[in-house]
Amino acid sequence: MLISITAVLFLLIAIVLGIGGAWLAALGGSWYYLIVAIGIFLTAIFLFRRSAAALWVYALVILGSLAWAVYEVGFDWWQLGTRGGVIVLLGLWLLIPWIWRRTGGVVPLAIAVLASLAVAGYSLLQDPYDMQGSLPTEQVIANPDLGGNVPPGDWHQYGRTPFGQRYSPLTQITPENVGRLQVAWTYRTGDIKQPQDVGETTYQVTPLKVRDTLYLCTPHNWAIAIDAATGREKWKYDPNVGFNPDRQHQTCRGVTYYADPAATPGQPCAERVYLPTSDARLIALDAANGQVCSFFAENGTLHLEQGMPYNPAGYYYSTSPPVIAANKIIIGGAVNDNYSIHEQSGVIRAFDVNTGALIWNWDSGNPDQTAPLPPGQTYTANSPNSWSVSSVDENLGLIYVPLGNKVPDQLGMGRSENVERFSSSIVALDINTGQMRWVRQTVHHDLWDMDVPAQPALLDITREDGTVVPALVGPTKQGDIYVLDRRTGEPIIPVREVPAPGGAIPEDFTAPTQPVSGLSFEPPPLTEKDMWGITLFDQLACRIQFHRLRYEGRYTPPSLEGTIVYPGNFGVFNWGSIAVDPARQVMFGMPTYLAFISQLVPRDQVPPPSEGTKGSEQGLNRNEGAPYAVILKPFLSPLGIPCQAPPWGYVAGADLRTGNIAWKHRNGTTRDMTPIPLPFKVGVPGIGGPMITASGVAFLGATVDDYIRAYDLTTGRQLWQGRLPAGGQATPMTYTTEDGRQFVVIVAGGHGSVGTKPGDYVIAYTLPTNQ
Repeated sequence: MLISITAVLFLLIAIVLGIGGAWLAALGGSWYYLIVAIGIFLTAIFLFRRSAAALWVYALVILGSLAWAVYEVGFDWWQLGTRGGVIVLLGLWLLIPWIWRRTGGVVPLAIAVLASLAVAGYSLLQDPYDMQGSLPTEQVIANPDLGGNVPPGDWHQYGRTPFGQRYSPLTQITPENVGRLQVAWTYRTGDIKQPQDVGETTYQVTPLKVRDTLYLCTPHNWAIAIDAATGREKWKYDPNVGFNPDRQHQTCRGVTYYADPAATPGQPCAERVYLPTSDARLIALDAANGQVCSFFAENGTLHLEQGMPYNPAGYYYSTSPPVIAANKIIIGGAVNDNYSIHEQSGVIRAFDVNTGALIWNWDSGNPDQTAPLPPGQTYTANSPNSWSVSSVDENLGLIYVPLGNKVPDQLGMGRSENVERFSSSIVALDINTGQMRWVRQTVHHDLWDMDVPAQPALLDITREDGTVVPALVGPTKQGDIYVLDRRTGEPIIPVREVPAPGGAIPEDFTAPTQPVSGLSFEPPPLTEKDMWGITLFDQLACRIQFHRLRYEGRYTPPSLEGTIVYPGNFGVFNWGSIAVDPARQVMFGMPTYLAFISQLVPRDQVPPPSEGTKGSEQGLNRNEGAPYAVILKPFLSPLGIPCQAPPWGYVAGADLRTGNIAWKHRNGTTRDMTPIPLPFKVGVPGIGGPMITASGVAFLGATVDDYIRAYDLTTGRQLWQGRLPAGGQATPMTYTTEDGRQFVVIVAGGHGSVGTKPGDYVIAYTLPTNQ
């Protein structure tokens, strides 16, 4: 009876693999699945006959599968295991006495199983994707320019200073003692995700620290001040942004701090916190007590929808903190992706930091008119916007703005000359006038939503001949790191143009070449061998899907049949940016690799909107007014796991003087990705940013497992990890208190798009007091 049941099971598996294998072979893919289906079918027939040939045939199936798997992927355990797991388990089942005693043929099958287990054991000790190495430890500049006048123990801006380096000069926490970090205090904001919220309700804030106080915001744009030493709340301000299903994002990455040099210390609003909101307001608050500073704009509130050609609620807002320079507060805004062709402008505006009066506006759709917009005129509709954070060099008089794309992201028809010039670029603007000084485009005719997503990092780089160049380091979604002379935008590390795939839809076109930086974390192109799955079956489904979709490498244009976009619009780097050490002139980053699918849908095939639909960047993006909508989604198996093989996430270090990547290691585990908390270190996706200290320790949360980790900057070796009560998709920061203790703080509140656990935690770590 048991043999008959086993034979039926093998027969069913053979049928499934045979159908799928024939389909894959017909698409031009591997013949393995069809061949192995035949072997399993023969095994089933011989089991029905109680013949020893069953185990002999299955031994050949195992050995053939082993040879095929090693040929395809070498000794990568995570790919070998999924290819051979079901095959070997079935072999082990055939080795139970109740089967082999009635059939015979146990010896060859046992040898085949043992051979597979031996290869599996060997592969567990290998990691073909790990890159060992060391960053240079020499301090190239002994006293580097950190940007701004920030005390060593403070953190005044999103990236600590206007340079956005995410670098602290503190040295109390070192590679030797970081393993002793413990929780000093935990603060709960009380702002948690609600049923009415959109999917991407996320907690991404990096707190600021000024003297004895931390300033932060929450997803619903509450501004909060807490004691830096104890975590005790000092004040809280709720702007009542409400709920709007049309917002794609409900988040706040930070507030902006300003001390008025002309004010008398202690007078109301002498020090201020500026709060951007998801209903397109900018509110000035007294840093001492959270009261609204009524002299700013209209009773303390600047309404950012002014001058916009369209103003549907929820389509335009600010998710990132503005920057303050030369008595101006300079702000961009997020425009909903792919909702409609009738979108707000991506204008960058500078307002008087005290009065809120408009000083200049730079609209990438009309870049030469920077004087304040006259009454009755509007900015260019739907021009490329800046939803991330800018950097500033006041000595050069420049602000460096990362720009996104014109909506719809996947349709390039009818874009103006200015849009073609400024989409997906970094632009340098004069702080005083808003006039453009230079632009560096990172994608030509962007059809893939490859916004420049991150704050550029500014530092001085020493060339081999000893000359020092003021540099800008700009990470991109496609994995290129642009290292530019920030005076001119010219490359320090070379940038070359390479041929790009063609074949856009008839109404559109593609750029014949695309830029590639000499420092790049671009992954190799995907092949069928890279398709993955937990089992043989979902891997087969991914292989079939791979051949049915269009893919000719990076920058394959969107299509009606569906295109694989790799790297996907999630980005190799996203808003979390990178961290740089300006003394050693090296960087620490978290490259992430996830493929997406982009499929155009003709307008007459777009269904009417469903009742209760909430804003999202995934699924059907309607592109109202355009000839096509677009379906955007991750490239996943039927089990909801990435079709491409891991690693999906790394930590990496690179030398910014040479462009050499020194090391690259898998980062993060599967502990919180599956119902069973198994901490397999496969290298998981993440979204968030790193921070570096002068002692050579890098800190990073971000991964989809709920941890904050510390790493040795020189080698990338993990030194410590702390378990978080929710997803840590934010960027940590560090500071000292009056008693000299160094703290590391991270917000743990989860990220709706990556499915991590939501929460409202602010957690501070420090060394034991007897350290």
